Amino acid sequence: MSQETKEPAYTAGIEELELPEVGIGEHFASVAARHGDRPAVIEASTGRELSYAELLGQARLTARGLLAAGLAPGDRVGIYSPNCAEWTVLQYGAALAGLILVNLNPAYRVHELAYVLRQCSMSALVVAPPDARSDAPALARQVAAEAPALRTLVMLPAPGEIGPDSYGHARSGTHLLGTAEGRRPLTELTWGELLDGAGAVSQEQLEERVGPADPHAPINLQYTSGTTGFPKGVTLTHHNLLGNGFHIGELLRYTEHDAVVLPVPLFHCFGMVIGNLAALSHGAATILPSRGFEAPAALAAVQRYGATSLYGVPTMFIAELNLPDATSYDLSTLRTGVMAGSPCPEEIMRKVISQMHMSEVAICYGMTETSPVSTMTRIGDSLIHQTQTVGRTMPRLESKIVDPATGELLRRGESGELCTRGYSVMAGYWDQPEQTAAAIDSEGWMHTGDLASMGEDGYIAIEGRIKDLIIRGGENISPREVEEFLYSHPLIQDVQVIGVPDERLGEEVMACVVLMEGVDGLTIEELREFSAGRIAHYKIPRYLRVLPAFPMTVSGKVRKVELREEAAAELAAEREPS
Repeated sequence: MSQETKEPAYTAGIEELELPEVGIGEHFASVAARHGDRPAVIEASTGRELSYAELLGQARLTARGLLAAGLAPGDRVGIYSPNCAEWTVLQYGAALAGLILVNLNPAYRVHELAYVLRQCSMSALVVAPPDARSDAPALARQVAAEAPALRTLVMLPAPGEIGPDSYGHARSGTHLLGTAEGRRPLTELTWGELLDGAGAVSQEQLEERVGPADPHAPINLQYTSGTTGFPKGVTLTHHNLLGNGFHIGELLRYTEHDAVVLPVPLFHCFGMVIGNLAALSHGAATILPSRGFEAPAALAAVQRYGATSLYGVPTMFIAELNLPDATSYDLSTLRTGVMAGSPCPEEIMRKVISQMHMSEVAICYGMTETSPVSTMTRIGDSLIHQTQTVGRTMPRLESKIVDPATGELLRRGESGELCTRGYSVMAGYWDQPEQTAAAIDSEGWMHTGDLASMGEDGYIAIEGRIKDLIIRGGENISPREVEEFLYSHPLIQDVQVIGVPDERLGEEVMACVVLMEGVDGLTIEELREFSAGRIAHYKIPRYLRVLPAFPMTVSGKVRKVELREEAAAELAAEREPS
């Protein structure tokens, strides 16, 4: 087929699947009514389990407790915690109370935490107990004075069953913040006290005060980093989140007989939507193997509970496959799972399918602003589709590839910016109309900033971030293409390809690699010799950095910006005269 006769790079997802037109809380109540005795949330590290009936009961109690603590529908309540059962309880409890849940990255420190609390005028904040990584209560108290709307701090218990010794980090009571001229009260409650206070609001009063949920009302804020240096609050509705999670569960063919291991963070859409909402909208069990990602804990949870599904970004699967005792775990019950966050190397996908028994594993692609999944592979797709594409358009959504400069619709096979339209596109950035208008055009298309192409079969390949594209002497180089090739090197366990400044060519190619365990080293000369004649000369890395590990976000994505900054600084230092 000639270039002139190729189809436009546009697809619309199938319409057969229904789109729930109710609130998240109401939908969950209907699921719990059908599957009350089945497990809903399992904390593998503590052995705690909540059935669907128990989770619904705890969520209703939490909703009543939040209203009794002085919150009103529409108020913002934050969750600042790693994965735990209470995270899921609060997710549904906030929905039942008509509150807007604000997901906070547990890696936030004073600057980021204070900014978010002020930006969304947060009324209440639920915080984790201190651990080896962070003293969340101390940080929350430190920024409380800078957040005028904050009235309530709720302290989560130490991991495990709630008991009298679980709240050593709490300072229950009402305290005064600020100076003598401008003091205001801040009430601090333990999680147990919050639930005990629910008696002041009956279930009938809860339903009367909140009323039927508007499916198109905001229910969640998720903060994403932007080019401004400050995170933007992605505003998501019941309709956005429940519709997306429900469709993901449908395409994964989840039923009440599935058990889903979630090593991914709940504060991120991967855990909260692709994980919780996809599974819990279908009666499946969710299993939290640990508070943060631990490869052995994830595989142990699969074995212990006979899980059928396992989630992760590719680096998590790489870590699991490279455990010294990886083959000792019984993973035979797995059939599916989700990989998302970054492209999966072909060799890793082969191992996930053959060694982990995940023959029906799906690739999900999207962004927080699209709730998050806009394209997804389907059960039965080929290995090529699973490794070289991010699937095809989700039901009831649209995708197109446009020229980034002109916005003109391109033809299939041409590279341009991927755009998404439909029910999953966010309501906007919280209180940032200019930022919203820059991301969503007048026709409702969300501009992703990702460089992509659409095949003749409608499957979409992501070629990198438009800003990550390496331009070397006028040649455009896709980091993903070079990474995929370098994964075939026998000494390389993981690789990230970046562009670094070059006076003559503008940019040069650098490979940052993590070597296989036990390998002594790798030189740039050896890498270039391996590459010669196998990829175009201008794509062969000029520089090599061997690292023990890559800098990662809490959600498991490699921080390429940090890799580029470090590499540029090192090269600049080397070029300075001694």
